[in-house]
Amino acid sequence: MNISKRSSNIKTSPVRKLIPYQEQAIKAGKKVYHFNIGQPDLPTPPEFFEFIANSEERTLKYAHSKGNLGLRQAMSKFYKENFNLDYTDEEILITAGGSEALLFVLTAIFDAGDEILISEPYYANYNSFFEMLQIKVNAFSAKAEDGFHLPPKEEILAKLTPNTKAILLTNPGNPTGTVYTEEELKIIGDIAKENNIYVISDEVYRLLSYDNRIATSMGSFPEYEENTVIIESISKTYSACGARIGAVVSKNKTFMKEVYKLCQSRLSVSSLDMIGAEGLYNTLKKDYFDQNRAIYEKRRDVIYSGLLNIDGVKVVKPEGAFYVMVTLPVDDSEKFAIWLLEHFDYEGETVMLTPAQGFYKTPDAGKKQVRISYCIEEDKIKKALTILEKGLKEYNNL
Repeated sequence: MNISKRSSNIKTSPVRKLIPYQEQAIKAGKKVYHFNIGQPDLPTPPEFFEFIANSEERTLKYAHSKGNLGLRQAMSKFYKENFNLDYTDEEILITAGGSEALLFVLTAIFDAGDEILISEPYYANYNSFFEMLQIKVNAFSAKAEDGFHLPPKEEILAKLTPNTKAILLTNPGNPTGTVYTEEELKIIGDIAKENNIYVISDEVYRLLSYDNRIATSMGSFPEYEENTVIIESISKTYSACGARIGAVVSKNKTFMKEVYKLCQSRLSVSSLDMIGAEGLYNTLKKDYFDQNRAIYEKRRDVIYSGLLNIDGVKVVKPEGAFYVMVTLPVDDSEKFAIWLLEHFDYEGETVMLTPAQGFYKTPDAGKKQVRISYCIEEDKIKKALTILEKGLKEYNNL
C-alpha cells in the first residue's frame, strides 16, 4: 500500500526519538531522570476541574468553531490585565493546543515551496509542520556565546528571499531559554513591515521569564499589528498540556478570516477543556504566576550552577521557559544520550537527555549539545546532575 511522500518525509521528533531506549532502561530496572521533555510537573490548578464539574453542560454539543465566547472574552481580559495588550474576542480563535494554532497559521500563509525564516536552534517539532506543508526553511544562526540572542539585522536580511512569507520566533525560547529584548523584536518587526511579511510569535512561555522581567509580546507594538500573529496555549502557563487549548491571536482581519475557515473545517475543539480553560483565565491572578515563576527560577539557578561545576561543560544562563542548551565534552551528543540509557547507571539510576542536532537546520550543528528541561524537583535535578557528571567521566574513558 502506498504511503505519501508528504508523510514519509516527516522525521521522528528528536524529543521523543530516544523513548525506545528509555523504555528498555526501565525494563532493565533503571530509574530514569527525565531531563528530556518540557512537561510541567506542577499541579494543574483545581479551578480547571471545578469549572468543568460545575458546568451546566449535559449534552456535549459542537462548540462554536471560533471557540466559546466566554473563553475568548476571558483571554481578552487576561491580555489586558497582564500585558496591557488590547485584543478583542473577535481577534482570538481557540485551537486544539498551540500545535494546531501553528498548523493553521502556516496553512493560511504558505503555499508549497514558500519559505519561512527562523533563528536556529529552534523547537524541533516545527519541522513536522514545515515538512507536512512543504515549506522551505531558511535559518540564521544564534550563537551560544551571545546567549542565543539574535544576530545583527544584516545577517537576518541575508537569509531573506522573495519567497519568504514569514519570520517565526519563539519568545521565551525553546530550546534556548532566551528572552528577546524590545530592541530585538523591533528589528524583526521592521524587517516584516519593510518586506510585507508576517511575524509568527510563539509566546506560550511568556509568563515564565526570570530575573524580574516579563517577556515582551510582539503584540506590544501597534506599528506591526498587521504583520503580527501570536500563538498562545495554556499548556505551560497553567501546567495543562493535556487539555489541548491554544489560540491564534491577531488584529489582521483578512488573515483571521482565513484561519477561521480552517477552524470551521475541524468543527470545534473540546467543549469541556474550553470550560476548564475559561475558569483558569477568569480566576487565577498575578500571585499564581509569580509563585510558579519563582519555583522554575530557583530550579534554573540550581541546574545552571550545577552544570558550571562539571568539567568540560559549557552553558549559558537561560532567561526564561524551562530549558537550557548545554555543550558537553563528547564526540556526539546523541550517541552519548543513547549510551546513558543503554549502558550506564549510577546506583541503578540514569538520565535521559535530548540531543540538540534536531534543533538545527544547519547540518552537523549542535552535535555536542543537548537540551535539558528542568521540569523536575530540585533534589532530582541535583541527583541527575551527579549522574550526568559521572556518566561523562566514564564515557570519555571508554
